[in-house]
Amino acid sequence: MLDVQGLRLRAAFFHSLRSFFITRQFLEVDTPIRQPLLLPEANIQPLTSEDAFLQASPELCMKRLLALGCDRIFQICNCFRKGERGRLHLEEFTMLEWYRAGADYEDLMDDCEQLLGFLLVELGGMAGCGALRKGSRDGLRPYGCDQIIAMQPPWDRLSVEAAFARFSPVSLEQALASGSFDELLVQYVEPSLGLERPLFLHDYPVALGSLARRKDGAPHLVERFELYINGMELANGFSELTDVDEQRQRFAEELRLMEEGGRKPLPMPERFLEDLAHLQQAAGIALGVDRLLMLLMGRRCIDEVVSFAPDDLA
Repeated sequence: MLDVQGLRLRAAFFHSLRSFFITRQFLEVDTPIRQPLLLPEANIQPLTSEDAFLQASPELCMKRLLALGCDRIFQICNCFRKGERGRLHLEEFTMLEWYRAGADYEDLMDDCEQLLGFLLVELGGMAGCGALRKGSRDGLRPYGCDQIIAMQPPWDRLSVEAAFARFSPVSLEQALASGSFDELLVQYVEPSLGLERPLFLHDYPVALGSLARRKDGAPHLVERFELYINGMELANGFSELTDVDEQRQRFAEELRLMEEGGRKPLPMPERFLEDLAHLQQAAGIALGVDRLLMLLMGRRCIDEVVSFAPDDLA
């Protein structure tokens, strides 16, 4: 549970996030938290609310707004994922998502560099931001980190294939064939990412990006990245898949995996697919707000940066 100083800092943090996007002509939107269906994603367990779902992400509704004709939109909202509890996880957490028409995943990487630089300057002088030097966008020292992480852009970039070749005991191809990608990523790859400066892990296999567009010249990959700082994943962004037929096939595969895992499959999101037909090139990203605040405050656990952690309510 945050004290008064922590609450003031969290409020200023939210204000700075909004200021960054509003001054760049993004439209702030709000979408329903409780929805009758979700986008099929086999790796996410949703929480239910009577006969509906609590959103795991506002992506479904925000992309429909993008297809409606919105150019730049963002949202800060609560999201819910069943069973996600630990030092970096809450079942109810805060997500920042933004979407840009006419953009791709490299544009989103630029956005991330600019956003973090803006926050370092805006919040560096506030009490409680123990990881920052006052008025500086040069460095960040997270909890348990002996050195300052250089924040000046451009940040490092590393493909998924190269990361597995460098840090994993087996190749990316072997990890995918054995079904051990996630385990190896968490155990061997992630702890080595973003230790000296932030790093974008990019270009995922198609099977690991069900909503992302195939990469030009490398159709076995998708234009997806995750942002890491000090071994912690902060954001997941990609160029949007806008081919309706391929998106339907990808969803069908996710539904098959859900059924194989013993879960009740979701219906195909037909209205989403209808709207997707009106969406041209676009890109979108989800960023974990509470994790980012952990870094800025120099805290070890996500419970330390939210107004009320689950244990504070019992």
